[in-house]
Parts: sequence; structure tokens; C-alpha cells
Amino acid sequence: MAATKSPGYRCSECGWTTVKWVGRCGECQAWGTLVEIGAATVRTAAARRVERSAQPIAQVAAEDAQSWSTGVGEFDRVLGGGIVPGSVVLVAGEPGIGKSTLLLDVAARAAAHRPVLYVSGEESAAQVRARAQRIGALADELYLTSETDLGTVLAHLDERAPALAVVDSVQTLASGEVDGAAGNVSQVREVAGALIQRAKAAGIAMLLVGHVTKDGSIAGPRMLEHLVDVVVQFDGDRHSRLRLVRAVKNRYGPTDEVGCFDLTDTGIHGLEDPSGLFLSSRHVTVPGTCATVTLEGRRPLVTEIQALVAPSEIPTPRRASVGLDSSRVAMIMAVLDRRAGAPVGRADTYVSTVGGVRITEPSSDLAVALAIASAVQDRPLPHTLLALGEVGLSGEVRPAVGVSRRLLEASRLGFTTALVPVGALADSTPPPRMEVVEVSDLSSAIEQARSRSSASAPAGT
Repeated sequence: MAATKSPGYRCSECGWTTVKWVGRCGECQAWGTLVEIGAATVRTAAARRVERSAQPIAQVAAEDAQSWSTGVGEFDRVLGGGIVPGSVVLVAGEPGIGKSTLLLDVAARAAAHRPVLYVSGEESAAQVRARAQRIGALADELYLTSETDLGTVLAHLDERAPALAVVDSVQTLASGEVDGAAGNVSQVREVAGALIQRAKAAGIAMLLVGHVTKDGSIAGPRMLEHLVDVVVQFDGDRHSRLRLVRAVKNRYGPTDEVGCFDLTDTGIHGLEDPSGLFLSSRHVTVPGTCATVTLEGRRPLVTEIQALVAPSEIPTPRRASVGLDSSRVAMIMAVLDRRAGAPVGRADTYVSTVGGVRITEPSSDLAVALAIASAVQDRPLPHTLLALGEVGLSGEVRPAVGVSRRLLEASRLGFTTALVPVGALADSTPPPRMEVVEVSDLSSAIEQARSRSSASAPAGT
């Protein structure tokens, strides 16, 4: 008898179909999610008696969703003012970036006012206690357990009834009701679903630590990010003390807020004014530096960009950038060479930001171009000058968003001259004691910066 041909396989995450079984979905790249079409029958749950009738939305108690402060101001800023009872927050980041240190500090500060349960699936209780003692995170109402079994963790939640629970991490827990090792797609889905259900039913605010893959995305099924209320991304340069926390998803607040932290040997501390970290501490102006103001969420940060241009001894000059998009830097160099007559085509060029900050928005293009032009001409720019604007392929300087907010922050830090695109301040006034010069293209911006540069002092003096 001929074997019955399978109608195909469908991904349980995104619905992608294929005629043959494969281990990884070709659409969402999830592993182990392909199931045979028609293998499982559709089951419909029987109707049950309603125990709690639906009520008009105006009669629902809004006090149950009032947020309370975690005690860490920068973390509250990212969450939208605090943490909401019954909410589930997923904190993701690379290994060793400081997730556990931050959440242990949050748990200890919150335990000063309400009971908190910290579940560690990666370290023993003694190891977590040693870190807590090092960073000063010991509290009487902070309860600690080291468990990897989901049923035991749920029992701890029922026993302690905490107001806040921290699970580090969701990929280390496993359920005995599901086949497979901890961390696979089925286990992560089951563990996350059970914890979210318990948090909603008991009104427990829950912080879940999530691992990331090599490309920086959160490990596990994509559904995990849809189930939780808030997704927080923790990132930063491993060789820098600066850590940035961004809200990728937030049901209770904006997603354009950024929290800045300083990671030290004594713990992690919030930075209310981090702008000074991104400026070099020098008293002598040197060629190849220009300041700009970036917007990290709603927060303006004054950042310095440094460039070095040196003669090349190889046929293909070197191009290196740190903290900037390399393709965008290459585009700016091409515009400089073609539209502004800056001879950078046969020179080694190195561009970097100060303090380990990463700049992704195009408003820093003009500052990058002026820093490279300053290095080519070997003439320093005034240390009180900054530049804002996006550079187009034809050499024009385009406006950036939030120019007035950026200039106010720069004026507070002592900058007196700003090069901005034409019409950038059409609806607002410049800050007092700041000269704002409007430029239309890259050539005029270089000419304006050159006319305000330091006198003919040799570089480095």
C-alpha cells in the first residue's frame, strides 16, 4: 500500500508552511516550531458558568493599576514612572552587561516598603548573597531562592505572596509537564505563560530576565515578547562603564525613554546627567573634534566625535569607526570628497565617539563631516562649537528633530556657537548667550566653522 503523503508543515509561531519538515522556520527563524498540518485536531472548550460578570469599564477600579516606584529613578523613567502591580517586564541583554546587578538593586530598594522574592536559576543563593553584600542590596523583606523547577517557583510565589518577583532567568526554568530541556521553545513558552498567568491572577509585579542570541534578539519564541507587558533592552559597550536601558515595548508608558547607568565595582548607579561622560576632558583644542547633541529617547546628550586622517601607505586606505554606523561614515566621506573638495579618498580615516556611546540618528552627520574636515585641514574647531544636521548625497544639510531641546542642553554645558540647518528654529527662539548659524550645505558649514576656528595656533599646543 502506498504511504499517505503529508500535506505539509506549518510554523506554530508565524504560520509559514513548507512541504518538508525542517528544524528551523524559514520566515521567523524559530527552532522546533514546525508541526504537521492536520496532525492535531481542533478542540473547542466547553462553555462554563460565569463566576464574575463583566462590568462597565467606568466602574473598573483604576487604583489597581497605579504604578509604584522601584526606588531606582532611571529604571522608573524607562518603565513610565514605576512598575504596575500584575505587570510582567522582560529585561533582555548580553551576558555580563549588568542585568542581574540592576535587578538585584531594584529588588533590594523595593523590599524597603514591600515583600520581594528573588528567584535565581543561574546562581546559587550564596553567590547571589555575596553580590548583594558587595553592592549593598541586603534587605529584611528580600527573600531569595535558587530554583530551576517551575512548579517549585510557583509554590514559592503562593507561600510568600510578594509584591514584586524577580526571575533570573526565564530560560533556566523548566516544567515537568513539558518534554525537552530548559531553554527550548516549548519550555520557554510554558514557563513564561505560567508565570504571566500567576502574576495577573495574584497582582504580582514580575521582572523576567531574558537571554539574547548572537544577533542581539531575545532568545525563545517571538510570542514571549507579545505576552509580556514591557520589554526592556539593556545594552552598552563591555569596555565602558556606561549602560543604557531602553523600552522596546511598554503598555504603561512611552517607548522613547532611555535610562543611563554607571556600572562600577560597588554596583550600578543611575546617571541623571550623563552628558559629561561623552566629552573629552582636555583644555587644549586639537584638530579632528566636533561636538553634537543626540536624542536618546526624549533625553538630549551632548556627544563629542573625534576623527583622525593620516596618509595611507597601502592601495586600499583603512576605514574604521567606533560608535557610529560605518556605512554612514563612508557616505559622509564620499560627500566630503565630491561636494566639499576634502581629499580623503587616499587617506586612512578613523572616526570614533567619546565615552563608548553609540550614535544611530542622522542628525550627527554634520558633526562627523566637520570633524573629518578639521582633521584633513589640521585646523582645530572651537571647543564651544557644535553642529546639528543630516547630510544628503548632494551636500545639502537637512533639519533634525528637537533642535531647540538640543540647543538648550548644549547651552547649559557652556557651548556658545551652533551650526544648524536652515529653518531649524523657525518656530522657536535660540537659547540666550548662544550664536546660532544656519547653513544650507556642507561647503558653507565648513566655511563657517573655519571662520570661527582658533587662530593659527599649531595643532596640539
